Amino acid sequence: MKVLMVLTSHDELGDTGRKTGFWLEELAAPYYTFKDAGAEITLASPKGGQPPLDPVSNSPDFQTEHTRRFEADAEANAALAATLKLADVNEGDYDTVFYPGGHGPLWDLTEDADSVALIEAFHAAGKPFALVCHAPGVLRDVKGSDGRPLVEGRDVTGFTNSEEAGVGL
Repeated sequence: MKVLMVLTSHDELGDTGRKTGFWLEELAAPYYTFKDAGAEITLASPKGGQPPLDPVSNSPDFQTEHTRRFEADAEANAALAATLKLADVNEGDYDTVFYPGGHGPLWDLTEDADSVALIEAFHAAGKPFALVCHAPGVLRDVKGSDGRPLVEGRDVTGFTNSEEAGVGL
């Protein structure tokens, strides 16, 4: 199985002056779920190269077995440092796509034409795709083959505004 994982390239939390990016556990846990099952994993981002890590996600309070494993994994870190540019991705090369969360995707991936087209292509091909935490916001502009919003009439789960308030954002 070939898995594409799409990360944000955005590193600023609006006009707060705080840094953001992808959430480490939301990359690391599924990364090893796929890898340990024998999947071939490719990491991509809108700009390519090293995507920004939300520094809060790497704090001691949020360290897990998966994040520690990822940080110690030279192969995983090399892949992270050299993500494929999203514009260079061919949907036909992958069996599934996964979007980790963090706040970054809300700024760049929601409006990224390549990301929108990628999800639309996966949907049209009947291939599975998944988005976690804040990443379901990326579906905002995605359309189905009928031209209607892909999420119309569907239940979508993601990080809520009340949860944002609960963590002080």
